Amino acid sequence: MTGEQLICTIGKAGVKSSAVGLGTWAIGGWMWGGTDEKQSIAAIQASLDAGVTLIDTAPAYGLGRSEEIVGKALEGRRDKAVIATKCGLVWHTQKGRHFFDQDDKPVHRYLGRDAIFHEVEESLKRLRTDYIDLYITHWQDPTTPIEETVRALEDLRSAGKIRAIGASNVSPADLNAYIATGSLDAIQERFSMIDREIEIELLPLTKRNNVATLSYSSLALGLLSGMIDPGRVFSGDDQRKDNPRFSVGNRSKAKDFADAIRPLADKHKASIAQIVIAWTLAQPGVTFALCGARNPEQALENATAGTIRLEGEDLSAIDAAIAVKLAHMDR
Repeated sequence: MTGEQLICTIGKAGVKSSAVGLGTWAIGGWMWGGTDEKQSIAAIQASLDAGVTLIDTAPAYGLGRSEEIVGKALEGRRDKAVIATKCGLVWHTQKGRHFFDQDDKPVHRYLGRDAIFHEVEESLKRLRTDYIDLYITHWQDPTTPIEETVRALEDLRSAGKIRAIGASNVSPADLNAYIATGSLDAIQERFSMIDREIEIELLPLTKRNNVATLSYSSLALGLLSGMIDPGRVFSGDDQRKDNPRFSVGNRSKAKDFADAIRPLADKHKASIAQIVIAWTLAQPGVTFALCGARNPEQALENATAGTIRLEGEDLSAIDAAIAVKLAHMDR
């Protein structure tokens, strides 16, 4: 069945947005073989036109590049968007723990108050706005107690600079610590048909505590989109180039899966990617599905998935295909 764009609420904060969100990691260019600003802006605007209001970004996506592009795309349309961005991966200080280098800059995991207050101002400037709808700790910092981090975030909320508080890439212990503060509205975690670890501990916790869950890599970096041929060659700094997940064997399994569910996609007049996104949103505890797009065509395809309502027999057929076709993939 198809209907209106599915709208969901971000935890206790009451912020509402489309269940399908636009993820802008690829738009930042880093680890995705560069970026095309004009096409990226068009993708963001096409998403808004199609009813997708949730736009997810982060400073680390191209060292601010993604946020800058989002800010340009939303010029004059800020009130139509729900912006999620992040803090905690910093390159202006070397406090915390070194995580990786990007463009020869050392990036550290640090969630101290001083860095959070610095980062939010930088993000607000790049995004050309005076508030952020959902502010997420990107990766957890073992050198700063979660309680201290949350106090800083609550001060930003009181000041009107953020509306909701989120955390990403958390362990069950991290999540329990965030929940204990009473301030957490959402988590953002990797989840797809082939990445389901959060079903074991995290999702039961979020469901019990009215915490929304944003799924990232819902299409497994495009592997489940039905568009990646087994013979495709990845080049440049595209992270999929040397990723075992994108072995020829895995891509063949993904193609077999796409072929298996194609009759269901035809039934819904949908693409394989749209069916995968709709399946993601139908999973218990998953509130939002973030999907990347680098041009208007991809953005529109993802947006349309938010109007598809899979029935029980559809979900059973998809689960059966997952069990047979996607089992034992290389990790």
